[in-house]
Amino acid sequence: MIGPLTTLIAYLLGSIPFGYLIVRWQRGIDVRSTGSGSIGATNVMRNLGVVGFVATFLLDAGKGLLAVVLAARMTGNDPTVVAAAAFAAVLGHCFPFWLRFRGGKGVATGFGVFLAISPWAALAAFGVFAILLAISRYVSVSSIVAAFSFPIFAWFLVTGSRPPFFFVAGAIVSLLIIVKHHQNIRRLIAGTETRFGAHKPA
Repeated sequence: MIGPLTTLIAYLLGSIPFGYLIVRWQRGIDVRSTGSGSIGATNVMRNLGVVGFVATFLLDAGKGLLAVVLAARMTGNDPTVVAAAAFAAVLGHCFPFWLRFRGGKGVATGFGVFLAISPWAALAAFGVFAILLAISRYVSVSSIVAAFSFPIFAWFLVTGSRPPFFFVAGAIVSLLIIVKHHQNIRRLIAGTETRFGAHKPA
């Protein structure tokens, strides 16, 4: 019973809509009615600036990290359960039942999950994100490529026995993040995607 319980806990932690709550608290509006319609840090920044971005990113990453750490400690680091918790935390952020399953894209929560699974691979993927963002100023492109790169970095940077769950969990979470960017991908193809720092058209 511990396995299903930790997976449920991970989903509930992941589904805490920090971005939604922060904007509702500060401005009294639903952040999903503005900008990209997401509850993530980038959309929060459009409403509350850099402080809102940092607060949301750290809280969203923290819940992903906590979900995986709890699952590991409650089950003696059972690889299958930890992998399920990693996926459930990001799934909760993307589809929170509190908000009728309209959540974010899972980037910050995914980063927290990646930190728990493989810290060095997570930091390497974050480096990819930062470099691409500086060059392209597209948050979506940076997020997609960074998510794609994590399982690759994990393959080379995870030491020891390297159990398969590291790569399976990382790959599944990365795929979910990329799929959640489907609208961004369409806008990129159409040439209408907004760059970081630019005002999003109404």
